[in-house]
Amino acid sequence: MMKVNIVDIQEKSIYAAELEIADGKIVRIANAGEENPALPYALPGFIDAHVHIESSMLTPAQFARLAVVHGTVATVSDPHEIANVLGLPGVNFMIEDGKRVPFKFCFGAPSCVPATAFETAGATIDAAQVGELLAKPEIGYLAEVMNFPGVLNEDPDMMQKIAWAKHYNKVVDGHAPGLRGEAARKYASNGISTDHECFTYEEAREKIDYGVKILIREGSAARNFDALIPLVGDFPEFMMFCSDDKHPDNLVEGHINVLVKRALALGYNLWDVLLAACINPVLHYNLPVGLLKVGDPADMILVNNLTDFRILETRINGEIVAENVKTLIPDLRSAHPNHFECSFKNAEEFGLHTDSKENETGVRVIEVYDGQLITGELNAAVKVENGQIAVDIDKDILKIAVVNRYTDTKPAVALIRNFGLKSGAIASSVAHDSHNIIAVGTSDEAIAKAVNLIINAKGGVSAVGAGEEQLLALPIAGLMSDEDGYKVAAAYTEIDRFVKDQVKSTLKSPFMSLSFMALLVIPALKLSDKGLFDGKNFHFVPLSTQ
Repeated sequence: MMKVNIVDIQEKSIYAAELEIADGKIVRIANAGEENPALPYALPGFIDAHVHIESSMLTPAQFARLAVVHGTVATVSDPHEIANVLGLPGVNFMIEDGKRVPFKFCFGAPSCVPATAFETAGATIDAAQVGELLAKPEIGYLAEVMNFPGVLNEDPDMMQKIAWAKHYNKVVDGHAPGLRGEAARKYASNGISTDHECFTYEEAREKIDYGVKILIREGSAARNFDALIPLVGDFPEFMMFCSDDKHPDNLVEGHINVLVKRALALGYNLWDVLLAACINPVLHYNLPVGLLKVGDPADMILVNNLTDFRILETRINGEIVAENVKTLIPDLRSAHPNHFECSFKNAEEFGLHTDSKENETGVRVIEVYDGQLITGELNAAVKVENGQIAVDIDKDILKIAVVNRYTDTKPAVALIRNFGLKSGAIASSVAHDSHNIIAVGTSDEAIAKAVNLIINAKGGVSAVGAGEEQLLALPIAGLMSDEDGYKVAAAYTEIDRFVKDQVKSTLKSPFMSLSFMALLVIPALKLSDKGLFDGKNFHFVPLSTQ
């Protein structure tokens, strides 16, 4: 028997009560009168409405250990990162690993593996396999349909995947950054129910008119909370919160609870905020998560008050999984499936040859925007030295390379601006969505060294500079570690600090930003293992503008 204040979000009421749990369910709630500030406040747990668990660099079991401390009881999880590496066995790995811990993972069937035909992934999931996945009870929805041109052009494979979701009465997640007007209306009319890629109020507002639910994303790289939070006050029934991609150090600091506190501090209505954080995802995705009603699974959190929301306790199916800022989920090891076939690279492979006889030549440069997944296309004049295009550290124009990790081919090399590196290089095998090796550096030698650290470990993030080398190994699909999540977070914090203090990156999350520079479905200019890509018009473009 628990004495608490019940926070009934759907009825917008708070009252003191005695709450009884048996066999993992709420069996009795006895109203004891008016709210009693001396008692803790019980409310449904928080839901991350769209996240790639792999981006935390942790297995599902390790992710859960960290998330429950912040009051998260469930996630809507798209496993397309590991699917791009390992295919269906990767998705099954995530499902089975998640089952080992008391946490409610709702996995989706990846709809775009590979994300495009303009890159090399480690696997393919076709429409028949999507149907096979959607038939599973553990698969709750069709994951983000990034190929919106395929929807607009009624590509048969894409439309069959959507048809499978409708057949199994499962919702379809969207992904359409910047899509507006008639194109957005047509995209939504095909059954697309959500979008987490809106980065302006106006875009989100328009998509709501087409019946699309909007997810406010605040992750480690893309941060749209400030632009979109007014929608919670205007259209609370259409809103949810998500992180999309959350690195381990940020997950240690907080999760959906942080967004709740930020929204309340800005003066948004308590009930509207909690509707987005706790209720809407459960109803939209039909999650097996309790909403603090008699007969529901006892999925709930206790907080000290409704102002600072300090999490006192998290329960899932009645089991206490976190208490007083400490996780009670066991620290478990996992299997290490992987797909890593490439051999070591030498510095010469990262050169950019030019036929220009001038001292300078015109080039396209990827322009990074801190805190955004979208990039710009910058036309710049760069120096030519001994028939090679040179970096310009003073102008912050550096080299970026993508190395195919599934087979031995020549690296793709281009130029990038706004990473701020003054020496050395950084590299990662976390590179959405195909997860080839991606690197940015100030010299060919440094890039080769950082890339080879990744190849030797068969996955991870690395940095070289100031006479040092650092590596965080990610042996599971080159994406995740099964070590204690807090230790992984500490190791990531250390290498992130090294990149900022010694290699001098000016970005808030340099590795997270790096991981999106090969994501071709986000405009404007990106780099795949096959070359420089125009994400607006969906075709390759030359480096040279001359």
